[in-house]
Amino acid sequence: MTALTQKNAKFAWSPKCEEAFGTLKKLLTSAPVLAQPDITKPFDVYCDASGSGLGCVLMQEGRVIAYASCQLRKHEVNYPTHDLELLAVVYALKKWRHYLLGNTCHVYTDHKSLKYIFTQPELNMRQRRWLELIKDYDLEVHYHPGKANVVADALSRKAHCNFIEARPTVRVLCCEIGDIEMPTALEAELYNLVLEPTIKDQIIAAQKQDKGMAHIRDGIDDKKKACFKLDEEGVLWFKNRLVVPKDMELRKKILDEAHTSMFTLHPGSNKMYQDLKQKFWWTRMKREIAKYVYECDVCRG
Repeated sequence: MTALTQKNAKFAWSPKCEEAFGTLKKLLTSAPVLAQPDITKPFDVYCDASGSGLGCVLMQEGRVIAYASCQLRKHEVNYPTHDLELLAVVYALKKWRHYLLGNTCHVYTDHKSLKYIFTQPELNMRQRRWLELIKDYDLEVHYHPGKANVVADALSRKAHCNFIEARPTVRVLCCEIGDIEMPTALEAELYNLVLEPTIKDQIIAAQKQDKGMAHIRDGIDDKKKACFKLDEEGVLWFKNRLVVPKDMELRKKILDEAHTSMFTLHPGSNKMYQDLKQKFWWTRMKREIAKYVYECDVCRG
């Protein structure tokens, strides 16, 4: 792909370019490029805006934590450049509020006048509103030329489309882990690790201890309970969904995993319900999910 960026080069997208592009995307979104955040250390936020969207990158010690971008709304397209650049900063702060609030962060933008946003004597109502939000954070704004801010710049200009979320399988993860070369001492320590029971194992164990499920088991042949069934191991299912007993701690663990784990991005209640109902079932499930999302500080912020 580098050859295509040369001056006077004819743009011809070949299968090799497509393969290289796919490899590049994978490398940019996986370790060692993509890292876990450390809330004890300061964050760096790179922001940029274009005529079609906003883009930002969250970094720490030169390592990428997360990427984010969005299209401009109809009314935002008419904003002046100064406001668009400030909007990109506000978007990043809202997006990563759970990381940045209470921590030191350095914001880098290619719009030099934003460095002096806190000392400008005259601001419009929109800028004042955004400034009130920015003041909640311990941040310092730095000027970063556009040529050096290439990642956020590219994100702000990319076209958005719906896509199917790729879910890594256990087999693929195991293969990747198997390819990692580790020191002998560390490898020996891994053999001593005790795996915690999976969510499914915990649900099955809780089913056996739940007295409230006894009437369902006893009346499994009742036509009114035809949707329930017991498998060969005595595990209770509702159609093809695992029945979760009335164990609030266990249910919260399931909701946490579906909403705040490293593999999820705080989905809304409808999306979260559609995902969970494919695997699990319990009474008033949709209501509990809606209440959980409503009480999430990140989503409410």
